[in-house]
Amino acid sequence: MKRKKVLVSGCFDCLHSGHVAFLKSAARYGDLYVCIGNDANILQLKQRSVYQTENERLYMVSALAEVMEARVSSGMGMMDFVEDLEQIQPDVFVVNEDGHHEDKQKLCNERGIEYIVLNRLPEPTLPPRSTTDIRKEDRIPYRLDLAGGWLDQPYVSSLHPGAVITISVHVDFEVNARSGMASSTHEVAKEIWGHQIPAIPNEKAAKILFACDNPPGKLNISGSQDAIGIVFPGLNKLYYEGEYWPTRIDSKWDEDMLLWLERHLFLIPIPPRPEGFEVLAEQHLTKEFARDLAMASEDVWNAILQKDLEKLGSAMTASLMAQCKMFPMMWTSSFDSVIAPHSSQIKGYKISGAGGGGYIVVVSDDPKVEWERIHIKRVAHL
Repeated sequence: MKRKKVLVSGCFDCLHSGHVAFLKSAARYGDLYVCIGNDANILQLKQRSVYQTENERLYMVSALAEVMEARVSSGMGMMDFVEDLEQIQPDVFVVNEDGHHEDKQKLCNERGIEYIVLNRLPEPTLPPRSTTDIRKEDRIPYRLDLAGGWLDQPYVSSLHPGAVITISVHVDFEVNARSGMASSTHEVAKEIWGHQIPAIPNEKAAKILFACDNPPGKLNISGSQDAIGIVFPGLNKLYYEGEYWPTRIDSKWDEDMLLWLERHLFLIPIPPRPEGFEVLAEQHLTKEFARDLAMASEDVWNAILQKDLEKLGSAMTASLMAQCKMFPMMWTSSFDSVIAPHSSQIKGYKISGAGGGGYIVVVSDDPKVEWERIHIKRVAHL
């Protein structure tokens, strides 16, 4: 007996398990043909660009065992599949609850095509998935500076050149504003990009973010380590020589090294710095202090490359001490009371960002359960 032809249409952007479950269900009615929305039509209908291009979506859908044939729809609008339907001549047209529309049903009734609406059901044991929900997930990381902070400001690196060491991190907790993890720059990134950094070269994306974070007329320029630290994956060394943008960026993506950092770096929450707090209220900018900060940063970098936990702890503490010589408002006695109970478990520490509150970053091989863990962003694009 000849099998029926089954047609489905849809965007299938950001292909996920919900799409696969739907296609498997549709294939139970016969040989499955799939019409995939073209990039221009998705932009017109949803007022957003695609996450995956039509060629990539076509490749992935065609690779599914349940799919007899897939093609990119030739039309536009909600009924972009009509011309393809005329060519394929299906016996059955299948939609899910979200895709049902009376115009589709009317078209099928006029042509004698069976019209089936499926409930949106996930594969057993898997969570429900939708492209909308996935796109709402915040995939923009935060920046955590491990050493050298302030050297990304020209008034510091002009005294002595040096590097800022950053990692781009995802976290499992809600990051407070004014917490020293570039949370304000993170919000700017969400404003201009939504919830995903665009797939363009890292330095180009970081420069766009830096420019948007520092519009003309802004009084206090945010250091470029914020934008770079968010965009660039892995471990990064940003070398500054009296300019807002580093003269070079050295990146490390070795998986063993990143796993080592994730096993030994933790965050202890402290209250975020209060509104009105001004870390620049007291400054002692000297060549000696800037040099000390630069040297400590080099020590942190080398300790990470060598995976030397003792050296990493002492170098991070030295970086904090050098920062506090220049900007004493960074550290308060209340932070000492946070560190003191954990002194036997901590090999070194520093405060996140410019200081005044947020998190204390600690180096340890014996963490407490309540300390927050980090997940370093891996390479996605260059």
